[in-house]
Amino acid sequence: LYGIELSDGQLSAITDRVTVELERWRNRPLEPLYTMAWLDAIRYKVRDNGRVVNKTVYFIIGIDLEGHRDVLGFYVGDFESARFWLQVLTNLQQRGVKDVLIASVDNLNGFAEAIESVFPHCQVQLCIVHQVRNSLRFIPYKDYKAFAAGLKTIYQAADEKQALTALENMETTWTKKYAPALENWRRDWLRLIPMFQYGPEIRRLIYTTNTVEGLHRQLRKTTKTKGAFTSED
Repeated sequence: LYGIELSDGQLSAITDRVTVELERWRNRPLEPLYTMAWLDAIRYKVRDNGRVVNKTVYFIIGIDLEGHRDVLGFYVGDFESARFWLQVLTNLQQRGVKDVLIASVDNLNGFAEAIESVFPHCQVQLCIVHQVRNSLRFIPYKDYKAFAAGLKTIYQAADEKQALTALENMETTWTKKYAPALENWRRDWLRLIPMFQYGPEIRRLIYTTNTVEGLHRQLRKTTKTKGAFTSED
């Protein structure tokens, strides 16, 4: 396009320089305290030994004491699991993070426990959007709108007491027909209600993992024409 030709060797030399910078950034020291963190993973197709496989990229975005938002790191694994998240969190600790005040995550089994094992004082807030989606998948079309409206009375309640009353009302109305759709609310209640301790500005920040999912959407937009990456690197 620009009348310039590059050999394979020149391209490799450029890529190698970028890789060095990338690794330096990925291993940079971090702040000792982050007020908020969002953690989520995204999948990509990668060629591995002649076949295309799914790889999971783990992302963490944090807010420091000055209110600055930053990608703290990303890590590549085979599939999303609490065990790998534990390795990710341990790496953050090794890079200088002593505590995270609030972490917003999805309801991956064992995820919250992994966070609390590394940062025992961290408040874990399960993503309400994921929770609602998980419940609505049990609901047929004829009751969908009414059930969704009922869930809204839970997570849009003014405080924890009102939210619990709304959950009890939902259970009274719907448990006989759709018990599995409400079981996760009762089971995960203590990790769904931390947001009620805060005002609307903070609550809006922490009730969903949308911040890190927004980063994922940007990445998808950039990489959507890529069928599969040639390697994990």
